[in-house]
Amino acid sequence: MSAQVTCSIDGHVATVTLRNTERRNALSVQLLHDLSDVLSGLEASPEVRVVVLTGSGRAFCVGADLAAPPEARSLRGDSVEGDTSRLRRAGRVVQQFHQMPQVTVAVVNGACAGAGLSLALAADLRVAAESAVFNTAFLSAGLSGDLGGIWFLTRLVGAARARELFLLPGKFDAHRAAKLGLVTAVGPDTELDKLTEQFTARLAASAPLALRAMKRNLLDATTMPLADYLAPEVDRMVGCFHTEDAREAAAAFLQRREPVFAGR
Repeated sequence: MSAQVTCSIDGHVATVTLRNTERRNALSVQLLHDLSDVLSGLEASPEVRVVVLTGSGRAFCVGADLAAPPEARSLRGDSVEGDTSRLRRAGRVVQQFHQMPQVTVAVVNGACAGAGLSLALAADLRVAAESAVFNTAFLSAGLSGDLGGIWFLTRLVGAARARELFLLPGKFDAHRAAKLGLVTAVGPDTELDKLTEQFTARLAASAPLALRAMKRNLLDATTMPLADYLAPEVDRMVGCFHTEDAREAAAAFLQRREPVFAGR
């Protein structure tokens, strides 16, 4: 069986593509397994600074494929224990993506719904094509939601808006997604690659050690009380201050030039 996730690396940017194309990149058990394997390899790479996640064909990811054979799905109805175990494994893949040390960018090139929306929300940033369509979708299918979608969306757009989007599901376009704060930027379909490159090039040119430390701060800020958060924030700040990259940034500022970071 062919892999349902592929990865290419260009400089400091890795592009991960969901390739369950005929099923509009639905989250099959194999796709989630393949995605976890790819992410594990990228996590260990000191050279990769940015990870882009996108979908093949005309969809980003439509979530669970309710029409797929039972063996392809996390929720099969064989037993409560089996469904619980498989869905918890799926949740850990989304958590892995959310917590990986690199900055992540979801490039939403088409339909993005249900658990596919949860996956996009797990990224640090999102850019979307004008043709992209979003939908929480769970309640319409008689389901309560999975893969952390409510957790992510509540933190992105606030509790009231998250309640609206999940309790009153329906399709909305990329421009509304931008107004809600769900996506960072929207561009014409034909220029989505160019728009993505603008973001990834800027991120990849940043000081890599500081970028990873800031990512850790951003993750901690969503889960830690302030009193617990401040100590590791100080440790990371001091650690970054004592790097060659921080000295390079200061010298470049004084010399009115662009800094060149070495990751040291």
